[in-house]
Amino acid sequence: MSYAGPDFEPPQPRRSRRGLMTVALAALVPGALLGWLVYETAGGSGDGGGTGGASARASASAAPVSPTEDGKRPETPPAPTDSRSSAPAASGPLKGKVVVIDPGHNPGNFRHTGEINRQVDIGTNRKECDTTGTSTDDGYTEAKFTLDVAHRMRALLEEQGATVKLTQDADRPFGPCVDERARIGNEAKADAVVSVHADGSGAGNRGFHVILPGSVRAGAADTRAIVAPSRDLGERVAGRFVAVTGSAPSNYIGDGTGLVTRKDLGGLNLSTVPKVFIECGNMRDSKDAALLTSGAWRQKAAQGISEGIVSFLRG
Repeated sequence: MSYAGPDFEPPQPRRSRRGLMTVALAALVPGALLGWLVYETAGGSGDGGGTGGASARASASAAPVSPTEDGKRPETPPAPTDSRSSAPAASGPLKGKVVVIDPGHNPGNFRHTGEINRQVDIGTNRKECDTTGTSTDDGYTEAKFTLDVAHRMRALLEEQGATVKLTQDADRPFGPCVDERARIGNEAKADAVVSVHADGSGAGNRGFHVILPGSVRAGAADTRAIVAPSRDLGERVAGRFVAVTGSAPSNYIGDGTGLVTRKDLGGLNLSTVPKVFIECGNMRDSKDAALLTSGAWRQKAAQGISEGIVSFLRG
């Protein structure tokens, strides 16, 4: 997601320190993230292209599927009343669980600048309703990326028996605003919510990071009850994302842990259910952009995120 917008005021980037990274990885995500560090030190691929052994492994808890290039499932017609809602849940380990996927930004936002620029209350202050998001230098938009990954995640999670709801499926002119995105997860009584994004940082800044809610109690925002479970969700998503995609944690934020805590995001501040954001890579870096624009890599990204969700819900 571009940092030039309502939920995306950039924190000051910090230089990654190998010593701190090792300690943080061991403490936060001892399995997969530390495994990536060992792989990297031993001479693994620094491009994060997912061609190493780690990226080839997929957990049995979420078997891969073969969707079309845009991630949709042509054999399953959309629900007649709400295309954002899951099909009836199949039997599986997640039967009875509700997952909300929040594809960052709406493809139509750029046509409705007046509407998305209006201020909404996020508890700690007021921000714009939404932004258009970012894009690669070649014009592949964040909104298109997030919706594609969301479709792929929905297919994977439904196979596990979950009921899945999207906050938007390009089925509305713009939005929803950040406060409504949080409300959709709350009203669904979701067991887990993941907001999917891609960053718009400078060239040379690479890798993914997962954003966790900080402890906030202000106005309509009170995240105290969700901070701990959201961290658990975020650590599991980060660990599986590394294992499945082979991508490295961000080299420009999070001190190499792949985890960042923020208190300025309305989508997190107003949530009453466990929720995290994931920035899958940096669209403004050519190497990350090559991954983000690959359908095969997006399937791996969806697989990694989904496996993290499955691990959280079953753990």
